[in-house]
Amino acid sequence: MKRYDDTEDPRRRVLVQALTAWITSLGLPSGLASAASALGSVPSLMPSNKSIFRLNGMVTVNGIQATMETRILAGDTIQTGKDGEIVFVVGGTSMILRADSNVVLDPAPKETSSSLINGLRLLTGKLLSVYGKGRPVRISTMVATIGIRGTGVYMESDPEQSYICTCYGVTDISAINDAESKETVSATHHDRPLYILGKAPAGASIRNAPFINHTDQELMLIESLVGRTPPFVFPGNLYNAPRRDY
Repeated sequence: MKRYDDTEDPRRRVLVQALTAWITSLGLPSGLASAASALGSVPSLMPSNKSIFRLNGMVTVNGIQATMETRILAGDTIQTGKDGEIVFVVGGTSMILRADSNVVLDPAPKETSSSLINGLRLLTGKLLSVYGKGRPVRISTMVATIGIRGTGVYMESDPEQSYICTCYGVTDISAINDAESKETVSATHHDRPLYILGKAPAGASIRNAPFINHTDQELMLIESLVGRTPPFVFPGNLYNAPRRDY
């Protein structure tokens, strides 16, 4: 797993710049037009018949190349190539899946709606996701499980370790291979990022980590796609990182 900020990834840099233009120019038609040009459209509540807001490079859904018209449902597998990235919505859950990533959406049990997910498995790669209140969701990586409640979460997963930042809300984090390593994180603004190790002495699999590889602008984008706003982002008070040192 890369332990450094990948803000200089050209695809992500363009996205963050466009989001900044969008936020700073709210109410100004010329600024919104500039943001829409880079993003493909101005971020707003996704129509019920659409799943994908933004699509770049190689992205497959259930092994089939995705297009802007592809519907993503609970039970689907989404995979990105080295040049791939996708911003999408499933029910009240909104996500950015970065390059070289593979995520499986677990359907809610005994539900008739194909848009409701019970959880997801990030097998590899990087995922920023936000979830509405009132419905518990279970997330897993190769080495960790995360129970969430009304939360924004950024994760990176590989076979040796995972990175988890609770951007806001409450998460219950456990190491799969170490029953003694458990943490409940209650965060308002990226308060306690963590590494979860696949191999470590008993009780020592969870360690403090820095804030890396995601921004408040990106959280504002994906929350807007499901009709919500993050609890700490306000126009005119913009920043790319949390207001605390690690």
